[in-house]
Amino acid sequence: MSMLSINPATGQTLQSFATWQTDEINTVLSQVESAQTGWAALSFEQRSRMMRNLAQVFRQNSEDYANLITDEMGKLLKEAGAEVEKCAIGCDHYADHAQSYLSDEMIASDASRSLVVYQPLGTVLCIMPWNFPFWQLIRAAAPAMMAGNTVVLKHASNVPRCALALEDAFQQAGFPAHTFRTLMITAEQAEAVVADKRIAAVTLTGSSTAGRRVAAIAGQHLKKCVLELGGSDPFIVFDDADIELTARQALLARFQNMGQSCIAAKRFILLDSIADSFVEHFKTLVDQLHSGDPKNDATGIAPLAREDLRIQLHAQVERSLISGAKLVIGGSFMGTQGAYYYAPTILDHVRPGMPAFDEELFGPVAAIVRVKNTEEAIRLANLTPFGLGGSIWTRDTVRGEALARQIHAGSVFVNGIVKSDPRLPFGGVKDSGYGRELSYHGIREFVNIKTVWIK
Repeated sequence: MSMLSINPATGQTLQSFATWQTDEINTVLSQVESAQTGWAALSFEQRSRMMRNLAQVFRQNSEDYANLITDEMGKLLKEAGAEVEKCAIGCDHYADHAQSYLSDEMIASDASRSLVVYQPLGTVLCIMPWNFPFWQLIRAAAPAMMAGNTVVLKHASNVPRCALALEDAFQQAGFPAHTFRTLMITAEQAEAVVADKRIAAVTLTGSSTAGRRVAAIAGQHLKKCVLELGGSDPFIVFDDADIELTARQALLARFQNMGQSCIAAKRFILLDSIADSFVEHFKTLVDQLHSGDPKNDATGIAPLAREDLRIQLHAQVERSLISGAKLVIGGSFMGTQGAYYYAPTILDHVRPGMPAFDEELFGPVAAIVRVKNTEEAIRLANLTPFGLGGSIWTRDTVRGEALARQIHAGSVFVNGIVKSDPRLPFGGVKDSGYGRELSYHGIREFVNIKTVWIK
């Protein structure tokens, strides 16, 4: 079996990679397991030096990495460049803060001296998606490795060149051999790796279906796992919001990375009194987006990452229209033959029971939901199996904060689009998963929180 690197903007196959056989997988897992003891024995200062080197590797090779991301999964080149810089920022953050995040904690008890220490678990398996092929890995691997764990990566099968480039980046940064390795394996092979005794813990970013499967295997083998899964984030606009400004933010929240983001705004919940005005502003902005070469700065519409994703998205749109949603703009394939473009789409009058409300739309489709009052807005925001993020738009920030506490999600932003930030914990509830990445919460996920009691 082979992994294909395909350019979504042209449909051209760029490169093919053979998947590994069992012997090669076993060899690498043993090497990474053996490297972990020496890696954990290094001081925070030594590990930090290499993590800062990795940040420099990302910055020095930013143009090459951005072009690689765009070629392999299709995002706009300017967005790919921002992703690479975010990786550097994440590396710098954990280089600066890992030691303080994991410093011994003294606690008064009946002992002469009692404390909590944080020690690495071993080797962490990172199962990562294609939509942010560099950042998703770094936000998991940087804290795990600064804590003293080694890491193996099972990347999405459609971004094999990104997966190998990440391994090379760690090597360029001077990390000891086998402290980070990429496994060129299929999803089926990854299940066996999850169960392997040389793997101490697992982190997965992906679909709820994949999360359930990985969690089941990890549970059978009593392994810690962190799951960051799908989302159907509400974007709630109240009648005192600045409609023109909010519509511009909505454009970014929905169509960044062509909507292929777990934390992209997906359900736009609008008070009836401002809904018509918002939709008019929003449609005007969406209409100004033009498709083209994702490496051209003037391009606003990039392709989706794969053809099957485009087909699935269009089916969700069509089923929503049959169920009563109204098409404002878009709703069709676009681009030349072989390319994976989909027209930016707005569906209005979306209600529960429609795919556009009930399911995650992983692409450039915005669902407009109209409500009569605040209570209905909050009820519908929470009427979803997902709970990753959400945003509230209002001039009354006191009310905004109070309502944010009522949203069932891992993060809620008031007057800002949902984003990940190394300083803040990131993750979800319900079908969006469990556990946290980033901040000190993330680095403490894959450590042994050990009590030491002395009399």
